Amino acid sequence: MALPSEEKHHAVDGNIHDDNIVWHDHPVARLDRERLHRHQGAVIWFTGLSGSGKSTLAGQLEQRLHQLGVSTYLLDGDNVRHGLCRDLGFSDDDWRENILRVGEVACLMVDAGLVVLTAFISPHRAERQMVRESLPEGKFIEVFVDTPLAVCEARDPKGLYKKARAGTLTNFTGIDAVYEPPHAPDLRLEGEQLVTNLTDQLLDLLHSRAIIKV
Repeated sequence: MALPSEEKHHAVDGNIHDDNIVWHDHPVARLDRERLHRHQGAVIWFTGLSGSGKSTLAGQLEQRLHQLGVSTYLLDGDNVRHGLCRDLGFSDDDWRENILRVGEVACLMVDAGLVVLTAFISPHRAERQMVRESLPEGKFIEVFVDTPLAVCEARDPKGLYKKARAGTLTNFTGIDAVYEPPHAPDLRLEGEQLVTNLTDQLLDLLHSRAIIKV
């Protein structure tokens, strides 16, 4: 969804609503909100296998940004399934719908001038690209937390790999469901490094893109 008044609105999935539903431009636009926040709005989209460290990194980055006075919101994969996506399972269609919903929410938050952090496996390139294309140029920052499967499985913070190997959990990404790594992420992080080092790399990227100036 391309949101500000200077850009034509369309739904994240590319479907235009019928002619009876009209996009309303409001007096306060994204640029006004960004000036109020004193930084740009953007989505930092963490992708990687379960156990790669996405949520840990997103949480650490949000904490650092909050200390700098940056207005943020963190959308976490497990948390949204308690509400926004509680009706979805883990089939390919459900994965797609999950990402479409999250992408739509992220678009609205960027329009509000926030720095949005998302921590989702988001296994398919097509859905990640769809969210990128729904945002203004430069507002989607794809961060690939590249952690080897063996390391993720050894960590297994939720015990999901153990269940998948035992056959009690099916369609699990990295075991019996595909994960498509980004071809050209905005930032590739080696998930075995110290979280503090990885967070510094993320802050450097945000400064270089002029998302934040503090």
